[in-house]
Amino acid sequence: MSSRLPPLNPLRAFEATARRGSVSAAARELNVTHGAISHQIRALELSFNAPLFERGGKRLKLTSQGALLLPAVTNAFEGIAAATAAMTRPTTSGELRIACVPALLSFWMIPRLHQFTEQFPDVQLTLIASNDAANLFSNDVDICLLYGDGNWPDCWARLWSRLELFPVVSPTLVNMRPLRSLRDLRDHVILHGDDGREWNTWLAAATDGTDIQRGRQHFMSDARLSTEAALHNQGVALGDTITAGSLIAKGELIAPFDLTVPANDAFYVSCRNEVRAAPIVKVFIDWLFAALESDPMPELQTSARTIIRARPPKISAPERLPTKDGFQPVSSPARVRRPEPTPKRRAKS
Repeated sequence: MSSRLPPLNPLRAFEATARRGSVSAAARELNVTHGAISHQIRALELSFNAPLFERGGKRLKLTSQGALLLPAVTNAFEGIAAATAAMTRPTTSGELRIACVPALLSFWMIPRLHQFTEQFPDVQLTLIASNDAANLFSNDVDICLLYGDGNWPDCWARLWSRLELFPVVSPTLVNMRPLRSLRDLRDHVILHGDDGREWNTWLAAATDGTDIQRGRQHFMSDARLSTEAALHNQGVALGDTITAGSLIAKGELIAPFDLTVPANDAFYVSCRNEVRAAPIVKVFIDWLFAALESDPMPELQTSARTIIRARPPKISAPERLPTKDGFQPVSSPARVRRPEPTPKRRAKS
């Protein structure tokens, strides 16, 4: 194949057809006829001497050659769109509306927000505490930082950080009421930021499935509230490596046990495709990733590194936690995944 680039229109037809899944949808988007799209795709296949789509069925599927070409074409068009937006709107000023997981907003983003505002003083931010993916399709929100699987249709999404789960408690409470082994949990209030699945996951990993007796339990709508309750000596919450990291670094919380469990999902930055190219959106997204990279998570300050490995005997089976509608957990793992035991575990982002 010649090193000369293929013509632009066939590439546009290919990208639109691959993204929309049909020739008809691509034709409507590009405001041309069905036949024009088919002709352009055929011309592109002839120039590569390779099929780009598998014909047959209601929705077209990419061949291996088409799957290889699509990311490069998509990135190229996104770059052109971003450059066009920068030419027509060269300054990064105006209002930017951000929806973010409540605990992440309170304990990670707000403490670092001055870094962004000092760099971009002409940007006015509106911050919304929410983990609702419906915000992605609202014109009142520009960028979402969500906890989930990242699979939101017709939106741009990029993995921001994975996280690990572990219990957290205030040093003051531990000094008043010891927490040296799993059995001591029955003397503490368990603070839930979801319907109970996170704690069930961590306890299953910590005990190899052996049931232990629990004391009182409080349920809250999200992990921000359960973490704040732990800060006020109300009990033991389940934290994660991102939202609890700074609190552990400052000594306001400690991790009483040396065991972390991977969360089932992760934090993603996402927005609508048409918003992604705006310079004001781009600079905030770039800042999110740069701030995370420049501020690594601290090592967990644990107070019982080896006690947890001495498995307690089975005491009594706790009641299964009821499902509570309306909760927005920071994470809700569906299965237990226990990491390989190591002498010392370092929190990873």
